[in-house]
Amino acid sequence: MKALLPILAAMSLCLALPAWAQGFDAMTDAERAAFRAEVRAYLLENPEVLMEAIAVLEDREAAATTARDLQLVARYADDLFFADHDLIEGNPDGDITIVEFLDYRCSFCRRAAPEVSALLETDPNIRLVVKELPILGEQSVLAARFALSSRYVIDEAAYSTLHAALISMRADVSEASLQRLADDLGYDGAAILAGMQDPRIDVVIEANYALAQAMQISGTPTFVMGRQLVRGFLPSDAMAALIAEERAALE
Repeated sequence: MKALLPILAAMSLCLALPAWAQGFDAMTDAERAAFRAEVRAYLLENPEVLMEAIAVLEDREAAATTARDLQLVARYADDLFFADHDLIEGNPDGDITIVEFLDYRCSFCRRAAPEVSALLETDPNIRLVVKELPILGEQSVLAARFALSSRYVIDEAAYSTLHAALISMRADVSEASLQRLADDLGYDGAAILAGMQDPRIDVVIEANYALAQAMQISGTPTFVMGRQLVRGFLPSDAMAALIAEERAALE
């Protein structure tokens, strides 16, 4: 069957190059049938060849995705790291910045919240940028608008406190439940509700939607860790490993 390897190579070229494809088309029906039968028999006897080919393809796709993500992070760095409307947690002067796109109704965002908090506690040199990306329906939008309103009606500290409360909130989101949440934390929930129509809130959410679309982000949580784009949940130890890689790259 080793003799078929050149045939397989020729087949791949036939698929890749028009000239070779024309050569394949020039075969008689009997020749094409014999060729296909030989290839099929080889693959059935050596299925590991398919697994090897799939692994190579997956590696190439992963490398292409990584390269594309690096380009996206570099292209949109200012919007990612330095937008003046984002909540900043951790160390504002940290040497590594993590950006988190989140939705308060996202179960994986809730799962990620204690992992992010643990990372900030163990590494005091991380700057965290929170980007509101309410993509899971009306309750998500309501929660995001309430969180942003607290910043404009009260201050950044209120936004930070309500952000932590909203990400762990299990009740359905409604104006009543949001007002109760704020009141229980010592804030004027009615005033925050009244401020939710502030046009600045529209600007923030629309900017985050546009940035997510430009960066091909379709789900939450999504993280940017230094130069790396990470889609989905990560435990704190995996985050710490990526941060270590980013720090090493800066040296």
